Amino acid sequence: MIALDAMGGDKAPDVVVEGLAMARVRHPEARFVLFGDRARLEPLLAAHPALAGVATIHHTDLAVSADEKPGQALRRGKGTSMWLAIESVRDGTAQAAVSAGNTGALMAISKFLLRTSPGIDRPAIASFFPTMRGESVMLDLGANVDCNARNLVQFAVMGAAFARTCLGLLKPTVALLNIGTEEVKGNEAIKGAHALLKEADGPFEFIGYIEGNGIGAGEADVIVADGFAGNIALKTAEGTARQIASYLAGAFRRSLITKIAYLLARPALMSLRDRLDPQRYNGGVFLGLGGLVVKSHGGTNATGFAAAITLAVNLAAGDLVNRISADLEGLGDVPEVQASPT
Repeated sequence: MIALDAMGGDKAPDVVVEGLAMARVRHPEARFVLFGDRARLEPLLAAHPALAGVATIHHTDLAVSADEKPGQALRRGKGTSMWLAIESVRDGTAQAAVSAGNTGALMAISKFLLRTSPGIDRPAIASFFPTMRGESVMLDLGANVDCNARNLVQFAVMGAAFARTCLGLLKPTVALLNIGTEEVKGNEAIKGAHALLKEADGPFEFIGYIEGNGIGAGEADVIVADGFAGNIALKTAEGTARQIASYLAGAFRRSLITKIAYLLARPALMSLRDRLDPQRYNGGVFLGLGGLVVKSHGGTNATGFAAAITLAVNLAAGDLVNRISADLEGLGDVPEVQASPT
């Protein structure tokens, strides 16, 4: 069972139901419960008869607003569609929750209801990143602005478990995002994490540092960063993809010859567009909690929300939470280390 916050997001609940209809085709065996306003949801579900046997509604007319602060969401969020969806994961009636709602509120409620897993100090947001070799996993994407070495090591373990679950990698390569590949570069947290990961004996291969230009090249299966650097890298990549698309569109509109050239190149350009479409990679998972919560972009379309649902289904099937716990236990206690000044 997958729990859906049907009222979270800029275009809810319409996009939630449309995305669910697309996801049902991919996962006919999955079952879903939508938490939200029954009066608004029933007509939408009626437009998709195939959902009648796989989706139910849990009514609530309360929802977390887009501008709600995390503290306010914790105080006033009980009974909202977001709270109830996550609560169903805590109670075991659902294996994962998906929401396109307020990120700060979602993280706060998730941490309150699900708690962090044993051995994890802080949860992190992880998602896929398109590369020239396929897909990589990147974390943290904004949950933790300041991190110490211990946090980064835990992120590496969680990210590797995520890559093994969703990308089918037996021993993914892991790298720390840094301003250079030399061991002397980086801040104290990065260098401390490097020292710890070099000695780690886990189900991944640590390959050292990676620079920003190595992310898209696919130099590592898992890229580990603090939430500040990771979020900037993600948003920069998304903006660059849109910039390139805009340049190409302008170039092909310049003259009759370029318009004819566009018609000839259109199949290849459509393939490129689909490869870089951020909606295909929509959905970041909160790793390190005692249950699965997937965060969809608030402004996503139906394709993007379907991708977030697919991620939740795959993570639940792969038993990611227990896999992370087992990997951390195998790694042993991770001490806090301060790197020596250079």
